[in-house]
Amino acid sequence: MGFVHRRRRGAELFLLVLSLVVGVGAYACVGIGTEGKVPTDIIRYGGWLTLLIVACHVTIRLTAPYADPVLLPVVSALNGLGLAMIHRIDHARNTDYASSQLLWMTLGVVLFIGVLWLLRDHRRLQAYTYTSGLAAIVLLLLPLVPGVGREVLGARIWIQVGGLSFQPGEVAKLLLVVAFAGYLVVHRDALALAGRHVLFVDLPRGRDLGPILVMWLISLGVLVFQNDLGSSLLFFGLFLVMLYVATERPGWLVVGTAMFIGGAYAGYLAVAHVRVRVEGWLDPFGHASAAFQLIQGMYGMAWGGLVGRGLGEGSPYLTPLSWSDFILPSFGEELGLTGVMAIILLYALIVERALRTALVCRDAFGKLLAVGLGVVFALQVFVVIGGVTRLIPLTGLTTPFLSAGGSSLVANWAIIALLLRVSDHARRPPPEMLAAESDDADATQVVSLR
Repeated sequence: MGFVHRRRRGAELFLLVLSLVVGVGAYACVGIGTEGKVPTDIIRYGGWLTLLIVACHVTIRLTAPYADPVLLPVVSALNGLGLAMIHRIDHARNTDYASSQLLWMTLGVVLFIGVLWLLRDHRRLQAYTYTSGLAAIVLLLLPLVPGVGREVLGARIWIQVGGLSFQPGEVAKLLLVVAFAGYLVVHRDALALAGRHVLFVDLPRGRDLGPILVMWLISLGVLVFQNDLGSSLLFFGLFLVMLYVATERPGWLVVGTAMFIGGAYAGYLAVAHVRVRVEGWLDPFGHASAAFQLIQGMYGMAWGGLVGRGLGEGSPYLTPLSWSDFILPSFGEELGLTGVMAIILLYALIVERALRTALVCRDAFGKLLAVGLGVVFALQVFVVIGGVTRLIPLTGLTTPFLSAGGSSLVANWAIIALLLRVSDHARRPPPEMLAAESDDADATQVVSLR
């Protein structure tokens, strides 16, 4: 066991070098594609990116030596690709979102390091179950406060304090994972009791439907009052999956899915913004003015084909919000279907490593926390990619680590830090094994001195 964690960190370092080659190389390719030469600031940019990633790696070595070695390299590659694409669109639009994104990445890395240094045991978060839940609800309500909330493109999910805009739902999703995990650990036995048996499925008892009704009402409120279909699906789906994992009762999935479909249909009838999104999804060319963004994204991905036009060689800037909500079609145009599949595989690795961590974790709270954090990524990526490819109606969520957006980027770095903390605890040998290993090492040292 003595060399396991050192080998793990060595593998992480090797993968980090590859991820930096991908990120900095993409930045250089953008310069070659748009200007015919490598960007003049590539040394400064590459050096700063390398410094941030090395700082993360050193922090993991010192505070979480047994943590998963794959998560940080995957995040590094995604963040580097996102910065390169945002820089590419900046060049065409004469904007400077990439510099802001690099600044937000720096703040995210600082938070990442702070979480790993200050939170040495994830189980301490269980004491803040209800505090986290209350804080999440307050954050979700903030955009509705007059003078603080701000509506952008029909969705009221932003707050503005001074000159700073922030999306509180990004922090709320992290707090909800902590709250759900803490609640389900305590109440899972009661929630696991079966009620009626209908069509080969054990439905839950009526008296236990309170929690899912509360989450259904919260998600419906987000849909109706904030016009945000994506966040509504994310929050309710997160609770539903964690509830199923905690109780192992398929009946919760049946009841929850039926409730969400009913709520979504009610939202379609009551909210004009949602209705426009659904109509644009069903027939984008019949509603060209409302679905212009979606149409442009599909044209771009079709032009990219299998291998893409090349970084800097396409025209992704013709799609509205190509640097944020529609950054994946931008990659589809310039890297093709192959590049999009590679990006999806990187996200799949994050989810897979989170679920693997849950399997090996020894405490129930850590298991649910890891599952919840993995489900957050899975649902958000599904909602975003499904929206831009017409699999589901278009939503306003950002693509993690790729899209321009400070609140999303900072929150996702904190999520990765929590996953690494749970992973370190799950893979760390029991104290008695570490003590025995230490005794063996001391005995070997005494013998060698003789």
